[in-house]
Amino acid sequence: MTCCHPRPPAADPHPLDPLTAEEIDTARRVLQQQGHVGESTRFPLVLLDEPDRHTATAHRDGDPVARRLRITLLDSRTGAAAEALVDVTAGLLLSHRELDPAVEGQPPVAFEEYEVVESVVKADPGWRKAMAERGITDTELAICAPLCAGSANGDGNHGRRLLRSLTWLRCEATDSPWAHPVGGLYADVDVIERRVVRLVDTGAVPVPAECGRYEAEFNGPPRTDLRPLEIRQPQGPSFEIRGHQLSWQDWRFRIDFNAREGLVLHQIILRGRSVLHRAALAEMAVAYGEAEESRNWVAFLDAGEYSLGRNANSLKLGCDCLGEIRYLDAVLADDDGAAYTLSNAICVHEEDVGLLWKHTDIFNNDTAESRRSRRLVVSYIATVGNYDYGFYWYFHQDGTIAFEAKSTGIVQTSAIRPGAGSPHGTEVAPGLLAPYHQHLFCVRLDAAVDGTRNTVEEVDVVPVPSGPDNPNGNAFTVRRTAITDSARGGRTADTTVGRRWRITNTGVRNRMGEPVAYTLVPQPGPVLLAQPGSAARRRMAYGTKHLWVTRYRPERRYPAGDYPNQHPGGAGLPEWTAAGESLENTELTLWHTFGPTHLPRLEEWPVMPVDVSGFMLKPTGFFDRNPALDLPR
Repeated sequence: MTCCHPRPPAADPHPLDPLTAEEIDTARRVLQQQGHVGESTRFPLVLLDEPDRHTATAHRDGDPVARRLRITLLDSRTGAAAEALVDVTAGLLLSHRELDPAVEGQPPVAFEEYEVVESVVKADPGWRKAMAERGITDTELAICAPLCAGSANGDGNHGRRLLRSLTWLRCEATDSPWAHPVGGLYADVDVIERRVVRLVDTGAVPVPAECGRYEAEFNGPPRTDLRPLEIRQPQGPSFEIRGHQLSWQDWRFRIDFNAREGLVLHQIILRGRSVLHRAALAEMAVAYGEAEESRNWVAFLDAGEYSLGRNANSLKLGCDCLGEIRYLDAVLADDDGAAYTLSNAICVHEEDVGLLWKHTDIFNNDTAESRRSRRLVVSYIATVGNYDYGFYWYFHQDGTIAFEAKSTGIVQTSAIRPGAGSPHGTEVAPGLLAPYHQHLFCVRLDAAVDGTRNTVEEVDVVPVPSGPDNPNGNAFTVRRTAITDSARGGRTADTTVGRRWRITNTGVRNRMGEPVAYTLVPQPGPVLLAQPGSAARRRMAYGTKHLWVTRYRPERRYPAGDYPNQHPGGAGLPEWTAAGESLENTELTLWHTFGPTHLPRLEEWPVMPVDVSGFMLKPTGFFDRNPALDLPR
């Protein structure tokens, strides 16, 4: 079990390379020289302004590269927000515009605002009085969580930069606060004015007393019946990383990492043929289902509001990744716009995943042929509040691409009267409710199946009615429906007909004369359960469908819009799916929504085993026969 940071030969810069520290520092210096950076200026988001797919695809080694950064600015003193575009190759400010947070939404949360919320709430007389009425006068060990306020602008706070805070307690400094929620109480904090602008107290509920310790020393002696399991590759891994391009088996793609989405994969190519231009987790909603006033607003957009990449972990060998590991660092910008390096942000390794194919020929002396399957894994882990998320891209030897989101960590909790129960959650300890909620991940897939002229077909398996075409009543077939207009781009999965979606290229045919294709195979769960007209549904509209198909546009980046923090809703996919845009034989983006509707179990407290959700992309006539026939015995 080893790891290292690969040090490949220096490569020419590429338009899709991750940000460097020098680029971040240059952008800050340019903005400062132009008078846009002062003592109170914060940088909630610093991203590469990616070139359009034609520019990126046309690039050749040695070509000049112009790199631009898209930067969101926030004045922590006045609340003024702006967006700037900086050419860091030429050292030029290309544009700077003021944002209207009341209309466009607020910039994402800055890390320093976590401390602002904690200090402001604890100093508020109303909060301290409410805590005292609950018998809590020593608030040193209280945790005032900085939670995004959703659509709180509609509560008379139009234009304010708000964070909303629930309170949890700890028995001691290392105790888990999630075991001791303070029920019926929350505060809206104006982080610019640094004061509580609204305090809601719906009445005291006993604070759950039982601790939720999950560390080894609190849970008895460890098991002694596990023998060592070793994963070794004495000759090293089979993949190669040169610069930011990875090659493995017949796969080749570029690895990127940014502050908002985290891991991004570009220009995914299989045997010299393109499959996807870009793939990344673009958004994730966590929507809770409680009806009580102090909790019925809890719904977050973790990528757009909190920035998944900035919340990524520095991974540890043997704990987060196992085997012959290669780690990649990420370069990000802090609140002040200064570059820093997150070590071991990305993990790359191979895994044995059992049988790939096998046949025993009973007509030839039971001669057997079989091949084992190996896959390449590219992953990272982010922690957002109480939850930890592992995001894994898998590349298989048969041409399959798969994605998994592994949810773990600690369920968010609320307080109820012990034994009272609730129709909206599971009582996992006396008086401790783990509310029902949904995780709605949305992956953006810029399709490029053997080129850019793609069409998506919805494929259902349907029975053939009994009659002359089905005299024995046993026949079934498939029904293919091309998604040709943007107004029909929102689709819902249907397990009763095995629904899936094929990305085809009619300009390229396989040996049977059919269009080459890749099929998106979903693992569907419920779509967003919030009611029409609700704040959560307005802001998380992408979660109402399992798939959206849109025309590719470089400015269409995120399914809930560029600035979902305190946005009233309707941005992103609802704007891009009006009628009139043709989706035939053109550049397409698929936005696939999936994830668990989580009904917590007792077995998920005090820390939950991973809950896995995801999807697969499988070659469908992309090859003329099994592409894994050449694997060694």
